[in-house]
Amino acid sequence: MRPVKKGSSPIVGDFNKYEDAKPELVSRLGIYCSYCERKISTLLAVEHIEPKDGAHGQPHLSRSWSNFLLACTNCNSCKSSKKVNFKRLMFPDRDNTYYAFDYELDGSVKYSTRLTARQKVMARNTLKLTGLDKPLQEFKDENDEQVALDRRAQRMEAFGTAQAALNYLDADSDNPNMRAVIANLAIQTGFFSIWMKVFDAYPDMKVQFIQDFKGTEGSGCFDMTTGSSITPAPNVDALEQGGKI
Repeated sequence: MRPVKKGSSPIVGDFNKYEDAKPELVSRLGIYCSYCERKISTLLAVEHIEPKDGAHGQPHLSRSWSNFLLACTNCNSCKSSKKVNFKRLMFPDRDNTYYAFDYELDGSVKYSTRLTARQKVMARNTLKLTGLDKPLQEFKDENDEQVALDRRAQRMEAFGTAQAALNYLDADSDNPNMRAVIANLAIQTGFFSIWMKVFDAYPDMKVQFIQDFKGTEGSGCFDMTTGSSITPAPNVDALEQGGKI
């Protein structure tokens, strides 16, 4: 889950309609789901961190910039109108969510073993809230070939793409043009955390990814010399209950 800096609201006061915030959010964060990290060219929604309706709804925050991120339909529907307790959850606009989770080759997302016991509870709660802990769903076409429709299967595909790119780089590691092509491929593919994991031995590539994925460098969660994670997050936007990790 890529940590980001959203920045201050582009307007004074609340938006007339929450949908009006989408262009500015995309400009600052890119067209990626703030939770599963997928690139979503269409149907990317303005996501209410705290629900705007339902039993736990906060209607007074329904048009407030501070309550917005971006989400795909899957993560949005998983979150739905569930209660959000910032003390028990991690969010990419205020915590170092990259440090909190590990991405596995089988597409699963798990909380990191380096977390404290309290942080592991928060990470587990976050995975459940967003549905990122769901098992793989197998979809096959008429030729019995698996089709990557769910988030976990798409993470597996992203691993394959990133690993293939790494193999090309290993074959010609001194080629700056290859690095530029790989950075562009990462932007087009999405799944920031997967690219960071696959290229862990290449600090220069990690720094490039951090710079190229909009809003990431500004989060203050990364050392811009090595690409290493910095924790706790500096919570540069001074959001409620930020910097827990």
